[in-house]
Amino acid sequence: MTVLESQHPHFENSLLHGAEGGLVLLRITAGARQLEEVLETIAALPFPINPEIQHGDAGMSFVEFPAYSTRVEEVRGALLERGFPASILRVVEDRF
Repeated sequence: MTVLESQHPHFENSLLHGAEGGLVLLRITAGARQLEEVLETIAALPFPINPEIQHGDAGMSFVEFPAYSTRVEEVRGALLERGFPASILRVVEDRF
């Protein structure tokens, strides 16, 4: 188990496991002005992403997509490199 997995016990509860860990759902919360840059950032990641975009109140949007647990820090790092705070990304569930 990696340090990341020990910090997020739901990684162990995921129904789908592969060489890259358990499948989890990631959520990025972004304001209207940030949404395009968030989408460009995740599109540049070296693995396929099929995001679902939900628009909420007060101009906030939620970008959700499944990813394997070993990819979470890679997504977070890409967002940090673009100047986004670490808190923009959350692992919301392990429904897979």
